[in-house]
Amino acid sequence: MAREQASTGNTGKSQAPAQAPCSSRADPHRKADVMKLAIFGASGATGTCLVRQALDAGHQVAAVVRDPARMTVPAQARLQVITADVMDPAAISPAVAGAGAVITAIGPPGTARSTLRQDSTRSLIQAMRKTGARRLLFVSGSVVADQGESPYLRYLLKPIARRTFLRHANADFLAAEEEIHASGLDWTIFRPPSLTSKPARGTYRVAVDRNLPRCFRITRADLAACMLTLLHDPTTVHRHICAAN
Repeated sequence: MAREQASTGNTGKSQAPAQAPCSSRADPHRKADVMKLAIFGASGATGTCLVRQALDAGHQVAAVVRDPARMTVPAQARLQVITADVMDPAAISPAVAGAGAVITAIGPPGTARSTLRQDSTRSLIQAMRKTGARRLLFVSGSVVADQGESPYLRYLLKPIARRTFLRHANADFLAAEEEIHASGLDWTIFRPPSLTSKPARGTYRVAVDRNLPRCFRITRADLAACMLTLLHDPTTVHRHICAAN
């Protein structure tokens, strides 16, 4: 199954770029779908966009962080900041309990060898099984797949990247995805290209189970908007989503 579409994640029409990098326009038609969201990596650049937009949309957010001092989202009634070690399923279970969806945007800084994504994903899956949470959204990367790519990317650039500067990230992404595929949960894996912290463009392209042509970058704000828009879409369960500007 594959599809490609132009989308804003809200109205279906192009919008002017937002002034703040993580801002978005809440969709008033989705207020009936508000739920508790457990967001991991919430103090990171992508996680911050997810938290801000989820709150703007009316969701209750449990933001799980290692260091609450790094949270830049102002305190408010629907935001619960939980300090916990993501590697400890028992410690994160209170955040996951009662969540309509668990979203993880955890990623190690830099390109050094790391199993953080795989290990944290395994811990999250254990916590979700324990608490009965079912919906999982995971931020991976377009580097792991070739479907939909041009020959230039498929046969030249990506093989080089996988052997050199992205080899550790690629291995960690693939291992985490394998954990998710075997989990039995209602998962959706997002495979964006390079992420930028520029203001939201307000429009992006989406493909299912393949990458997009000229799939080079997307703003974190637009990725967050895409993830929250597809949160309730049953056709994205057990699918891999590529979103790009």
